[in-house]
Amino acid sequence: MLSLSAIEAARPRLSEVVRCTPMEYSHTFSARTGAEVSLKLENFQRTGSFKIRGALNRIMTLSAAEQAAGVVTASAGNHAQGVALAATRAGVDATIVMPEHAPISKVKATRSYGGRVVLHGVDYEEAQTRAHEIERDEDRTYVHAFDDEAVMAGQGTIGLEILEQCPAVDTVVVPIGGGGLIAGIATAIKATRPDVRVIGVQAEGAASVIDSLEQGTVQSRDSVKTVADGIATRSVGERPFAVIQQRVDEVVTVSDEEIALALTLLLERSKTLVEGAGAVALAAVLEDGFAYDEGEVIVPALCGGNIDMNVLTTVILRGMVQLGRYLKIRTVLPDHPGALEGLIEIIAEKQANIYEIHHERTSRKIGMSDTSVEIDLETHGRDHAEELLATLREAGYAVDVLE
Repeated sequence: MLSLSAIEAARPRLSEVVRCTPMEYSHTFSARTGAEVSLKLENFQRTGSFKIRGALNRIMTLSAAEQAAGVVTASAGNHAQGVALAATRAGVDATIVMPEHAPISKVKATRSYGGRVVLHGVDYEEAQTRAHEIERDEDRTYVHAFDDEAVMAGQGTIGLEILEQCPAVDTVVVPIGGGGLIAGIATAIKATRPDVRVIGVQAEGAASVIDSLEQGTVQSRDSVKTVADGIATRSVGERPFAVIQQRVDEVVTVSDEEIALALTLLLERSKTLVEGAGAVALAAVLEDGFAYDEGEVIVPALCGGNIDMNVLTTVILRGMVQLGRYLKIRTVLPDHPGALEGLIEIIAEKQANIYEIHHERTSRKIGMSDTSVEIDLETHGRDHAEELLATLREAGYAVDVLE
């Protein structure tokens, strides 16, 4: 079982490369939740995520012969970058296997840090299988993304920083993918402050830990699907799971919609960019995913900021929908001059902004003399959107809201 002494021993190994990331009190999220919320900004870490902590600790503890032979790993992106930079700084050759559909930005970043990238498989598990083949064929050391005590110890240094930066903390909220991050943080927290709660959060589309806890053994999903690609693993690791069973107080899930909302609010209100996995801890706080008291001091760990720009556009749009500030509607109008004008006048009077209008005249679901009209709108919030819809319907328009 991972120990506090292993985490404390990791800290000086990391000091020349790894940053002590800042913690920022959030007036916005404190007011929104009634708690005292401080954000642990691990998205400001080198390589954009916490993964370099564990990767560097693992590589620094290899023997000289193992370092000379090189390392290999599998990763959806963040661990890949951590291993690439850690290996480069240690003068160790690194091969990283990434899923074929890994975000392009993460693939490019991994290469820029000095890693040799091999693209293989549809997800992390298939990439991992290929990495183990390379491990055997080339006699390299496999640096696991989470199921390794040296890796977990490196991640646990975040827990030490949280206790130093926020001594009054009551609850620490941590994302869970493979479990290495929460295993390290929970060990550091509970060994020093057993009264502090540690809450784990998974994305609904990659949630294996709750079932695993109920069954008492690691359970694996057949597939995963979530915007939080950094925690999109089919199962938690055996070593992290043992720690979770003993040292994590509760594990909850959040939906992709809730993740998108948290990400959008972080960007708009805190001017902080995170990836999907980096937003899940805050999402659980915002959506009351677990019970907490008024004024409770809560620290969500924002574990990464490496989001693909194409994904970011989609996620922000989903977040705007959740906030009620983006509305897509459809109605049917008579296909004659001036029919659209009356609809637009109402929208203008209600001070909504039109992004786009699309006409469809060939659908079999409408009459020969009608046209289907889809309109993308910017509104001020949920109340404004509902007021606009009510006004349009009162005026006789049959309006459908499109998801």
